[in-house]
Amino acid sequence: MKIKRFSPKQRRVMGWWAPGSPDHRFDAIICDGAVRSGKTLCMGLSFVFWAMSQFDRQQFAFCGKSVLSLRRNLLQELLPLLEELGFKCREKRSENLVTIRRGNRENRFYLMGGKDESSAAFIQGVTLAGALLDEAALMPRSFVEQAIARCSVNGSRLWFNCNPEGPQHWFYREWILKAEAHNALYLHFTMEDNPSLSQRVIKRYRTSYSGAFYRRFILGEWTAAKGLVYDFFDPQRDARPQPEGEMAEYVVSVDYGTANPCSLGLWGRQGDVWYRTAEFYYASRHTGVQLTDQEYVAALARLVGDKPLRCVVVDPSAASFITALRQAGYRVIKANNDVLSGIRITASLLKQGRIVICEGCGDCLREMALYRWSEGEGGRDAPRKEDDHAMDDMRYFAATIAARAAVPSGAFCSVSRRSGD
Repeated sequence: MKIKRFSPKQRRVMGWWAPGSPDHRFDAIICDGAVRSGKTLCMGLSFVFWAMSQFDRQQFAFCGKSVLSLRRNLLQELLPLLEELGFKCREKRSENLVTIRRGNRENRFYLMGGKDESSAAFIQGVTLAGALLDEAALMPRSFVEQAIARCSVNGSRLWFNCNPEGPQHWFYREWILKAEAHNALYLHFTMEDNPSLSQRVIKRYRTSYSGAFYRRFILGEWTAAKGLVYDFFDPQRDARPQPEGEMAEYVVSVDYGTANPCSLGLWGRQGDVWYRTAEFYYASRHTGVQLTDQEYVAALARLVGDKPLRCVVVDPSAASFITALRQAGYRVIKANNDVLSGIRITASLLKQGRIVICEGCGDCLREMALYRWSEGEGGRDAPRKEDDHAMDDMRYFAATIAARAAVPSGAFCSVSRRSGD
């Protein structure tokens, strides 16, 4: 692995704790800002350099939204670079433990995931000399505060790394705005602080976001999500005619509802572009008649016709409908239902022209003009739970299928009806 060059801000992060540094007086460091701004790797190096120079035979914690995301976002790049720099790293995956040695010093680094409120229990009881919290704003407050409380060894310090959320988020209000009270060094990053990014890549990122997501992930601002979710999309301007030619494959996305509307979207792929070519939308509150699972399966069959269907992507909570689909011979993929991540992915794909809504999809286009933000609990963003059924099925499709790298037709979910059905 080629050792990287680092920007002045990254070098400041890596050495803030060192004796003689003007930042040595701080007990913690907080780095926030734009995506791809070079925060994560330099924070990881800083944390390990400090731990290995100040302690021996102590315990530390690498914390992420999940252990999987921690390995993907930090460790797969950090550990090879540490090896290149002369550290000996040994990972025991079954124990979520990395042991790092240099010379006569050896320390243990536990990998911990803070995905929900129950995660705080996993960190209770351990005594730490320091902790790095990657994606701190995505973790429950209870987990972050428990990690802080476990750092009780004399001389312990904290590393926080995150991308911005809304201005009412607890971490912004309690740590970033009060950094001085916590004796924490606060540094804000932009993509220009990452020397490994070319101007071409920076331009691509800048054109991939809009609205609140642009201000957060490109400008690195803690800004509220307001107004229309897809504020860049004009249904009259951006809806497209049905494309000419054959589709390589089709996928149906489903937001299932009984009392609430049920929305089915039919997506066809040409090249690396997915087109929403048709849809089925049924609101029982308007008709006064609820459909059964079998009637919805029949509606899906009519929507697809004789087209080469690869899979059906369904809201994972729709257990009875998933069963009915499988009994009818369809292959079902349970959708990725992370709302904010899904909205961000959908917005990016729409702006890139990777997913396209065709003119005949009136309910999807109607909801695009109505789908709005409403601030969620604890300052977290959430879309309003109205005019969102076609939006949900589109989000399931974007996050579960369209966001994947291009693969040969049928490689990810080669699906068809059972013979004889």
